[in-house]
Amino acid sequence: MMKIGVVFPQTESGTDVIAIRDYIQAVEGMGYKHLLAYDHVLGAGLANRPNWKGPYNSETLFHEIFMLFGYAAAITTQLEFVTGILILPQRQTALVAKQAAQLDLFSGGRVRLGIGTGWNEVEYESLNEDFHNRGKRSEEQVEVLRLLWTQPVVKFDGQWHHIPEAGILPMPIQRPIPIWFGGEADIVLKRTARIGDGWFPQTQLDEKGRALIAQFRAYIVEAGRKVEDVGIEPRLHLARLPIPELADTVRAWDEIDATHLSISTMGMGFTTLDEHVKKLREARNMMEEWF
Repeated sequence: MMKIGVVFPQTESGTDVIAIRDYIQAVEGMGYKHLLAYDHVLGAGLANRPNWKGPYNSETLFHEIFMLFGYAAAITTQLEFVTGILILPQRQTALVAKQAAQLDLFSGGRVRLGIGTGWNEVEYESLNEDFHNRGKRSEEQVEVLRLLWTQPVVKFDGQWHHIPEAGILPMPIQRPIPIWFGGEADIVLKRTARIGDGWFPQTQLDEKGRALIAQFRAYIVEAGRKVEDVGIEPRLHLARLPIPELADTVRAWDEIDATHLSISTMGMGFTTLDEHVKKLREARNMMEEWF
C-alpha cells in the first residue's frame, strides 16, 4: 500500500513554535505517514539583483531542516522525516553524515535523506562550495555517507574527500539511512537508478510523466537492480489539484506502484498553519482507502 505523507509548508509556516508543534502533531494524528520538508540555508538579496528569477530569495522563510526535524522527532512517535530535498553538495559530507545519524537515533530510525544538487549559485558561493561540479561530487558524497553510517572507522581517498581513518559515533539506527534523489534530468535519473534508494518525480501522471517513469525504471534494470527495490514518491499540490480529483489521482499513482506520495498545501493563500491542517484533514478524508 502506498504511503501518504505531507509537505511541511516551509515558506508559509511562520515562527510560532507552538503553532508548528500543533501542525506536526495534527499531521501525525490524522494518520499521515511522513513529513517532507524543503531545504535552503541562504536566500539571495534582491537589492542589487534586478534580474533575479529564482523562486526564493532572502525574504523567503526556511527553517533549518535538521533542527526542524530534531524538534519534530521529540514531539512525535510514528511520523517519518524526509528531506525533500537536502542540497547535499553545498554541505560538508561528514557533517551531514553526523547530523543525519543523530536525527535517525533520536527519532528511532524515522529518517529518509532526500538529496539534490540545487539551483542557487549564490547559496553555494556563500557556503564556499563549488556550484559547477555539484552533480559529480554528490555521487562521491553518497558513497562517503554510506561508509560513515555503516563502518565505525572509515579510510577513504577520493577525488573530493579524504578521511584518514575516522568515524562518527553514535551510529544511526538504519545502516545505512535510505538516500533518495530529486531531479528529472536524464543524468539524475541514471544516477538514481544506479545508487539511489528512491526518486522524487516532479511530474504529472500524463503521457509525458508515464514515459519519464518508464525510462527511469528501464535505467534501474540496466543498472542490474530490481525495479521494486527503488521507491518513487510524487508530490501533489492541492493549489493545482481540485479536492474532488484527489482520490482518482492518488489511485493512478498507486496503480503504477509508486511507493510513497506527498500532499502539499502551499500556494493556497493560507496565512495560518491551522488552515493548512484543515485542508489536510479534508484531503485525508478523500483518501480513506490509503489510511
